[in-house]
Amino acid sequence: MEVFRRQAAECKPYREYLGLIGVDAAGVGSVDGIPFLPIELFKTHRVYCGAGEPEAVFTSSATGGEGPSRHYVARLADYDRTYTRGFEMFYGPASRMSIYALLPSYLEREGSSLVRMADGLIRQGRAAGRGGGFYLHDHGKLLANLAADSGPKILLGVSYALLDLAEELRSARHCKGNEPEVIQTFRNTIVMETGGMKGRREEMPKERMHAILSKAFCVAQIHSEYGMAELMSQAYSSGSGVFRSPPWMRIMVRNLADPFEVRTEGRGGVNITDLANLDSCAFIQTQDVGRLAPDGSFTLDGRVARSDIRGCNLLVQ
Repeated sequence: MEVFRRQAAECKPYREYLGLIGVDAAGVGSVDGIPFLPIELFKTHRVYCGAGEPEAVFTSSATGGEGPSRHYVARLADYDRTYTRGFEMFYGPASRMSIYALLPSYLEREGSSLVRMADGLIRQGRAAGRGGGFYLHDHGKLLANLAADSGPKILLGVSYALLDLAEELRSARHCKGNEPEVIQTFRNTIVMETGGMKGRREEMPKERMHAILSKAFCVAQIHSEYGMAELMSQAYSSGSGVFRSPPWMRIMVRNLADPFEVRTEGRGGVNITDLANLDSCAFIQTQDVGRLAPDGSFTLDGRVARSDIRGCNLLVQ
């Protein structure tokens, strides 16, 4: 409630949005009554209420033909602490493992929060004598380094890049009839996809994609990371597409026919409270559709059809 009061007063786009939907911030008496800002406004407005100029601006990939979202970050140290704490809650200290990042489309542009996170986790591992690093399109080097690294490791990749690697393994007959070599390469490895085909491949259901990756890499489960440029925090799935969030990140779902009807379980549009978004807006109405379980875990079903809904259009003029 303290974060809401401040942002309702000091974040101009959020303040204007509240006025246009007829919400008096002083009259919001509980957390459940806090309105969520349509995420599209990060594309058209400076959603920021930091004390000074931001240290960085994270941008989305803008693969849908629209302009990118811009998330103004007051202090990069806050982001570094947030992703580190969130990661450690689910996987332990990054210093204990090697992170191999297969993120070509993110490395090819500036302003990626995911690259910042991966780089920070890689550095923490290397400072403790671990391996890891970034890889563009050199799959041979990536596979060789994975095979040579016997310690715990994570292969973190954007979905289409992991599928490209899986196809290369199959075409080279590494897996077909030669599973021991692949098992050796990916021993002690968590394969984690970050979502998104980025316009490089046709979208497919998560279950199908995970089945392809599991078979190609000879691993039992595919993990997932759920984050976005507009958020400081990430949720993680250790398999079966079931995500869990750190305690400062809360998921709710909204009625797709009425974005102001918000629920604490069931299916609907995904709303996120990220209290690490101290200097932008912590209450975000995303374009994702998901299912929220009573214990706070959630799965993703896809995207809202015709995502530019009327709530956003109040400010996009």
